[in-house]
Amino acid sequence: MSESRPIGAPVPGWTPPPAPDGQGLEGRYARLEKLDADTHAALLFRAVEGHDWLWDYLPYGPFSSAAQYHRWMREAAAGADPLFYAIYDKEKRSYGGVASFLRITPAAGTIELGHINLSPILQHTCAATEAFYLMMDWSFAQGYRRFEWKCDALNKLSRRAAQRLGLSYEGVFRQAAVVKGHNRDTAWFAATDQDWPALKEAYAVWLSPENFGADGRQKESLSDLTRLARVASDPLLAG
Repeated sequence: MSESRPIGAPVPGWTPPPAPDGQGLEGRYARLEKLDADTHAALLFRAVEGHDWLWDYLPYGPFSSAAQYHRWMREAAAGADPLFYAIYDKEKRSYGGVASFLRITPAAGTIELGHINLSPILQHTCAATEAFYLMMDWSFAQGYRRFEWKCDALNKLSRRAAQRLGLSYEGVFRQAAVVKGHNRDTAWFAATDQDWPALKEAYAVWLSPENFGADGRQKESLSDLTRLARVASDPLLAG
């Protein structure tokens, strides 16, 4: 008699979600626009110029001139995967960075957030956090089951950002790539559609104007609000 073996839970009525088409996403603090070199390159170059460390963990950059950055952006913006967005800070009235959907796999219900490059003027702002929220919210609203974040395992700031956003730590893939002639171990984080209701509520509380005092300081941190929704925490960030 054959032994019964376990299989995964059924996913009734599963229909692959649509791939993102570059539609704009807008919130209270941020607006995401499909990246366009003629519209965004010069403005974004001014925001990142002189901050070469922003490119340390990316497979391209830094760029020595606005023309070089424009050429890179023209090529990057032409693709559907990664699909790049420019991030506009509505309070500061300025473009401050880019992010993308990538490894878009509707058949599996998975999508990733990556190629994140935030200028110093956009870092640590409500607009930056809301931009990531808008991309997560779009993904789960469309029917994606898994939202991923991967980064160089040595990039502690990126690992901290992923955990703050409520994505659960899933481990490190050793020697996953060679980037700019250097080894890259890749740390994996993800949230699932089962995690999302609690995470979305946490974002709603954190992004509410009532969560910020007259001095602009937060009353409740996003890390505290998302902690209970995380399945696993990054051991590198313990303590």
